[in-house]
Amino acid sequence: MNLIIDIGNTCAKLVCFDGDEVIEEQRIDKGEYGLLPKFCKKYQFDRGIYSTVVDIPQEFKEMILKLPFPMLEFLSGITPVPIVNKYRTPKTLGSDRLAAAVAAEWLQPGRNVLIIDVGTCITYDYVNAAGEYKGGNISPGPTIRFRALNQFTGRLPFVDREGVTPPFGNTTITAIRSGVIRGVKYEIEGYVRRFLEKYPDLYVYLTGGVHLGMRFKEKFPIFADDFLVPRGLNRILQYNEKNM
Repeated sequence: MNLIIDIGNTCAKLVCFDGDEVIEEQRIDKGEYGLLPKFCKKYQFDRGIYSTVVDIPQEFKEMILKLPFPMLEFLSGITPVPIVNKYRTPKTLGSDRLAAAVAAEWLQPGRNVLIIDVGTCITYDYVNAAGEYKGGNISPGPTIRFRALNQFTGRLPFVDREGVTPPFGNTTITAIRSGVIRGVKYEIEGYVRRFLEKYPDLYVYLTGGVHLGMRFKEKFPIFADDFLVPRGLNRILQYNEKNM
């Protein structure tokens, strides 16, 4: 069994894989690092991989390195991956973005794939039919947009994303919420339309920790997969097993 640790901006995911199958996922917030050894006691792990997009506390890193099985640190631009990375600055590419691209190419070989990850940021990443990661874009996520409207104005309140989103808000609260949530939806629709114009066979993965409950009027080839990044990390671990 493989242990996958995906550390993001807001929390860390612990995922147990048996081969290619997800067995269990547990999310841990900052300060809950003691849950890691408890999770590991539930399964007989053979190896693991960890990836982070933030600076993690030394305490947590030492806890990972003290696990009783080999742990691979995934470093973008350094750790070998089973796709061709065309990013011009590979070491600056977020490890989560590259892992998602690896998973997308593995799940949909020979197809053009657009990966949309909605979290603290919204990332758009493209893998072509030749298995080449071509790059992508980064946009502010919903929470950043809500905070920015509050912090960079004099009187606009901070609004929770949960609630009604009418076509046009009739209160300041609904105006902000609809502006942000619908703005994200229209942004995503715009990317998908643009890519479909160029790649009619496009396959789109929607992933990430922020669930907006978006529904699209048009029949877009969008498929949700909450485990896309862990799947990619598991694939990278399998690819590097011989070197561990």
